[in-house]
Formats: sequence, structure tokens, C-alpha cells
Amino acid sequence: MTTTATPSEKTGARTSEATDVITGARERIDSLDDRIIGLIQERMAVSAVIQEARITSGGRRVNLARELEVLGHYRDALGKPGTGLAMTLLELCRGRV
Repeated sequence: MTTTATPSEKTGARTSEATDVITGARERIDSLDDRIIGLIQERMAVSAVIQEARITSGGRRVNLARELEVLGHYRDALGKPGTGLAMTLLELCRGRV
């Protein structure tokens, strides 16, 4: 016999009002995550165009000075965790050519 978790069990909330708030907020987060993933995929595609142009012109696949700019931008905007996020983003965007 399979049991399905109740909404309050899924959210950890102790009132129906809190359950409603959490459920709505999680739906919004899921929507934001889908948009973020789409933007990352778009960034990866643009990065591939840049890398292709750079390599075709005889340059290197990666521009380390530019990557340092990106790291600094994310760190300045999001603090130390932003650096880790930027590193992951740069890793996703490297070498897709």
C-alpha cells in the first residue's frame, strides 16, 4: 500500500496557511529555476560562438582575463558564494565547441 504525503508533510508547515504560502513560493521557485536553466543554456550557446570565433582566428579556447572579470562580477554581486557559482557557470561554458 502506497501512502501519499499530505501537503503539510511535504512542506513541514504546521498550519494550512503556512502550507499555502510555502506551496505557492515553491511553485515560484520552480518557475525561476526553469528560467535560470534556460538562461544558462543560452549563455552556453553564446560562449560556444565566442570560443569558435577565437579558435578560428588562431586564439585560445579560453580567455583567462575575461574569466577573472566574470568571477569578480559574481563575487561583487553575490559575495563569496558568487565565486563558486561563477566557477560552475564558467565550467559549463568551456569547451563546448
